[in-house]
Amino acid sequence: MPDAAEALPSGVATGVGSLPGNDIGEAVNIVFGELPEWPYLPELPGRGLGADMIGRGAGLLADLPVQWWAFRWEIADLPGVDARRAADFLERDLDALLDVNATGPVRLTAVGPFTLAANLWRRTGGAMLADPGAVADIAASLGEGLRTYIAAAQARMPKAALSIQLDEPNLPAALAGRVNTESGLDFYRRVPVEVARDRLREVADAVGVPLVVHCCAPDVPVLLLQEAGAQAVSLDLSILDLDDVPRVDAIGEFIDRGGRLVAGVVPALGQPHPGADKSAADRVRALWNRLGFAPEQLPRQVSIATTCGMAGASPDYARFAMEASREAAKRLRG
Repeated sequence: MPDAAEALPSGVATGVGSLPGNDIGEAVNIVFGELPEWPYLPELPGRGLGADMIGRGAGLLADLPVQWWAFRWEIADLPGVDARRAADFLERDLDALLDVNATGPVRLTAVGPFTLAANLWRRTGGAMLADPGAVADIAASLGEGLRTYIAAAQARMPKAALSIQLDEPNLPAALAGRVNTESGLDFYRRVPVEVARDRLREVADAVGVPLVVHCCAPDVPVLLLQEAGAQAVSLDLSILDLDDVPRVDAIGEFIDRGGRLVAGVVPALGQPHPGADKSAADRVRALWNRLGFAPEQLPRQVSIATTCGMAGASPDYARFAMEASREAAKRLRG
């Protein structure tokens, strides 16, 4: 596994995942130019079906064919035309990395197993999340697929220090039994904590590179993620109530155990405005002061990003947000 200190830098600016537009070459050049200390391979869901989060993630599954049917992604006997389109998008994304000649940290992104299970349907009906065996199959298949994905990226960037980010927006709901069934009138049974930890650990062990988990829900299980092998978590700090003692203490314990925080403090949507970098840095400092850690420790364990992906932002705002993230990171280092 690559050295985490090199693959997961701290005190720098990075991003979350999605961007507006449909030109992957341009998007990669923008990210690697604006966020040179920790760039990532962006996702462009604006390209349509197959570039969406679930379609892209399902396309990474090994030996679990999928198809788009009745307005949703589902398991299939053979890959459908939209699954082949997703595979083509992913190949183009990887090929765009050939032009950047990266020699430092680069992060790849993919949807995590529980968000996939909550949004990928069985042929008999209902989400894969309803069947613990199906969830186990997804975790195993995703781990194998991600290993292939990472190897393909490494072949295009032999000198890069790679990490992988799993997007898990549905994980807290799955743990709490809040994922709606097909009818919308009921919920799937909650996923036991130990099952979630084991499935995520399987993926973490399979990928062979440092793992980041991103979740912009309000109740991210950061300690569970750390126990499952995540070395960094990416959180939306704009929705964190600093008076919410259990949540704040969990983040503090995660950091105290050596975890790294990608602090989502720059809004993912909006209009460019002065002072965004200062507001972002102040939000991180407020949390740090609440935790009681030494100020000099902050840039050794915290990086700056937007609160979530920016697929819905304007191109001008996306560039502005990256610049604001860079400036906020400088403030925290200073």
